[in-house]
Amino acid sequence: MFRFFYNLFLPIGFLFFVPGLLLKYRNRGGWKDTFGERFGHFTPKRMEELKAFHGAIWVHAVSVGEAVVALSMIREWHALHPERKFVISTTTTTGQELVRKQLPPNSAAIFCPIDFLWMVRRTLRVLQPAMLVIFETEIWPNMIAESRRAGIPVALVNGRMSDHSASGYRRARFFFDPLLRLFQLISVQTEADAERYKSVSPGAVVTVSGNLKFDQKTPENLPDPEYGRYFGPGKHRILLAASTHPGEEELVAETFRELVPEMPDLRLVLVPRHAERGTDIAAMLTRLGLSYARRSRQTEANPPVQVLLADTTGEMLKLMKGADVVIMGKSLAGHDEGHNLIEPALLDKPIVTGHVLRNFRFIQKVLLQEHALVTVTHDSELVEQLRKLLPDEQLRRELGERAGAAIRRHAGATRRTVEALEKLLPQPADRQS
Repeated sequence: MFRFFYNLFLPIGFLFFVPGLLLKYRNRGGWKDTFGERFGHFTPKRMEELKAFHGAIWVHAVSVGEAVVALSMIREWHALHPERKFVISTTTTTGQELVRKQLPPNSAAIFCPIDFLWMVRRTLRVLQPAMLVIFETEIWPNMIAESRRAGIPVALVNGRMSDHSASGYRRARFFFDPLLRLFQLISVQTEADAERYKSVSPGAVVTVSGNLKFDQKTPENLPDPEYGRYFGPGKHRILLAASTHPGEEELVAETFRELVPEMPDLRLVLVPRHAERGTDIAAMLTRLGLSYARRSRQTEANPPVQVLLADTTGEMLKLMKGADVVIMGKSLAGHDEGHNLIEPALLDKPIVTGHVLRNFRFIQKVLLQEHALVTVTHDSELVEQLRKLLPDEQLRRELGERAGAAIRRHAGATRRTVEALEKLLPQPADRQS
């Protein structure tokens, strides 16, 4: 019954969804050649290519952040079980490009279909997967129900649920309770997440495996960002603002402008969460009178500039590697959801963030317990915190090292998750008998 109403109203919701989808397709970079797969369209050539992956594990990760973690899980899964094949799907073009550049062995990439019945069913016929594994919060009713109807095990991994989401799900329990019970496994990050899922669906199979993001590894021989190409010769202190959202770039740029007279060697790198916002951010930098270069358009700047606008995708770790301090976005200028603190921590970087991170509370708690994080209660505090941190090299080093050590102590979730998923799959010996 819950799916009847969902499919009844889905076309209406889709009409509101289409303009945003087309706008993102036009403005956002990334891989677009096979975007028709979002609508369940596979060319004969693609169907022939994907025949080799019949019986693979379908892993769905919506965008760049989830895709990075999904790729890490697939690598470890493949190392433990070399016989397994994988198909990884994304919904965004930037996520698709990242996945295609970093595909592990025995893996293929597709776009995830929009959740219309015929699109989902066609994708399932093309893929014929052995299992569907969904990352974090991508709970699409038709994809889940049609997979189960076809006898395909379905699992949610690295699950999380905020208090706000849990409250909304409980109000619509008639819909979400039966949907969550369709999962044969819901593997979540923390005990608090497990309690929230259970409050929505007491009959759901929920287990705590930990946060897979703690198991991320930095690539060996991570290339240098070569900031000298933009900032000129000599040593500079690099302030990097990562995964920023509207309002944050201006706050950080104004803070930077206030600090530069005190620290002439200070330079700023802005890495917006959505690269297509580059033109708007560039206009803001011009208005503030800051010289800048756009990484999407320039490989160097002559004369040197004060700010590098890194409006590109898939370069976050490389850019962070050259930073002295990292500000994590979606936590300032009215934002309080936060972004992944683990990436800068793994690089032993000192991290500055807002004091409320609704989507990353556990990670924030881990770092705060180890005195490995600088938090800002009000935007006006940002300049004072940076004024303390930027001149003190020893403080920066100690903060970064404590952050890295704290994250590494919480590793192990990937192996636990893979072991739990393997129990849902027929083993090679079972198939031979």
